[in-house]
Amino acid sequence: MKGFLRLGKIAGIQLEVHWTFALLLIWAGFIEFQNSGNFERVAVNQGFILVLMACVVLHELGHALTARKFGIKTQRIILLPIGGVATLDKMPEKPGQELLVALAGPAVNVVIAIILSLIIPINSYFNFDNIMVEEMLYAPNLQNFLFYLFIANIMLVVFNLIPAFPMDGGRVLRALLAFRLSRVQATNIAASIGQALAVVFFILGFFVNPFLILIAFFIFFGAYGENQMVKQNSLLQGHLVKEATLTKISVLRPDNNVQEVIEILLAGTEKDFVVAQDEDVIGIVTQKDVIKYAKTPSTLVRDIMDRNFTPIDESTEILRVMELVGKEKKSFFPVTKNSKLIGAIDMANISEFILLKAVYWNKIGN
Repeated sequence: MKGFLRLGKIAGIQLEVHWTFALLLIWAGFIEFQNSGNFERVAVNQGFILVLMACVVLHELGHALTARKFGIKTQRIILLPIGGVATLDKMPEKPGQELLVALAGPAVNVVIAIILSLIIPINSYFNFDNIMVEEMLYAPNLQNFLFYLFIANIMLVVFNLIPAFPMDGGRVLRALLAFRLSRVQATNIAASIGQALAVVFFILGFFVNPFLILIAFFIFFGAYGENQMVKQNSLLQGHLVKEATLTKISVLRPDNNVQEVIEILLAGTEKDFVVAQDEDVIGIVTQKDVIKYAKTPSTLVRDIMDRNFTPIDESTEILRVMELVGKEKKSFFPVTKNSKLIGAIDMANISEFILLKAVYWNKIGN
């Protein structure tokens, strides 16, 4: 994927690091060299960041493996300069399950901290005066390295449990609220608190640490996006694909050429098309495909169509389509009835369906 370096798989989950992570290493190395002028300390500093990121990976793996217990897959774990993200297919909707998934990450850091506390003499760092402790901590040795790692894991636990949705603490808060309130209400409250804390982080970022500004943006827009998603899912609950199916569609044949498809594109509002032969769906063609081959208009549809598609039965819940969009990264699906093509469904039509449902429910509420 563009901008990401694949590091391999762990427990069947793809591990990726974003290119901006390199900027963190460069920045941290520059600051350390500026302060100490010692290449040995710079090397220790860089090694510490990498080991700490390994702890972050284990943290995210805690979320992922706990979610797997509830039948939820994780596509990948992404490392960013501000931390890690496990891209779960979805969050558990049962409060008890979400609570366990949210707590699993910080629990891993607690275990790491406990193990480190058994290896290093923690008490020795608190039994001397400040000057002696400062001299002890300045020495670039293994004991200090592990002590800093101990402190870092404790900080990860404390920071992640701040009730700033969609961070772990915010998800814990939503799960606890959802025991008494609906998921929509619980998410709305948790998201509002998260956005308020994001504003605080944004302000503190100018005075304490610029990374807080990045975290503030992540929290604010993450909380807004997930709050909207939960509201949309609530509106779609129980509704079937047939209610939002596009039935007046142009069906392409495999022997059509790109020029013919361009003419259909320009004559109407359709952007994506189903390709069928003898009433059987054999592929789909998107606007992106047509644009790609616009310079060779004689190219046949069979040569550009995507044969890797998922037909959706009309009796399928729309929420299932939303899951497929997230999982397959596609937004256009043929719709069938008794295995025969009856139309198509895409995100644009689902969005219109959601909008109309929202207007309807607002009218009922008033």
